[in-house]
Amino acid sequence: MIQTPTPASVPTLFQTDLFMPSYQPREGANWFLSVSPLNLGAGYWSGGVLMQNLAVLARKEAEGRSSTWMSLSAREVESQELGCRAAVGDTVVMGLGMGWAAANAALRPEVTRVTVVERDPEVIGLIDEIGIFAQLPPEAAAKISVTEGDALTYTPAAPADTLLADIWMPLNVEGRVAQVQRMAANTGAKRVYFWGQEMDIARRAGELGLEPLDAAGLARIVDEFALPLIGPEMPDYPALVAVAAGKWLREVD
Repeated sequence: MIQTPTPASVPTLFQTDLFMPSYQPREGANWFLSVSPLNLGAGYWSGGVLMQNLAVLARKEAEGRSSTWMSLSAREVESQELGCRAAVGDTVVMGLGMGWAAANAALRPEVTRVTVVERDPEVIGLIDEIGIFAQLPPEAAAKISVTEGDALTYTPAAPADTLLADIWMPLNVEGRVAQVQRMAANTGAKRVYFWGQEMDIARRAGELGLEPLDAAGLARIVDEFALPLIGPEMPDYPALVAVAAGKWLREVD
């Protein structure tokens, strides 16, 4: 269930009916996972929210700095939920992250298998050590396999039914559509959802002068992207794109 937007001045406790794993702090050679008891932030669709036990996966950089690659913030959860809620059949998840998307896809009865493609063995080991998938019911956990590989070259033995892709750190990034087209071609996926697709749609709508975005303009852009996207079949999807873009659309990083 997509959370109804609330006024930014009135933060509420973020709640979702999706599975939220329990995380514990961990530190590796290049990555670390931290947990903050209470944080204030903004959702992808919703307004200001409070987050309890916010888990963050960050990569260590030079001179003691770090960069956040994923968190279970309201923005991250809401910006992936459409794909997780719509996954069916043989599902390929590009990018393990914190294991959240794979776990929620596996919980769907309509999903028969979840293959996660992650190129960093340390991330794979970190999520395995924390036991994210062990927190699932056995029948859901049994659907999941994690393979070390490159999202842009991985090709399954048989075409996938669903592709969920999230391999980018910034929400606004150059060349994402072309990369997803490559993943979709390699996997043969019948349905695709990629993180930040609303930003790409909104940016293209602006370039084409299709604002405010309506169903016809959306169909034109989806046809141009040449991807079987999850989301545009929803009657309110143009409005959701506008809400997300109004909050998060920036120049590409």
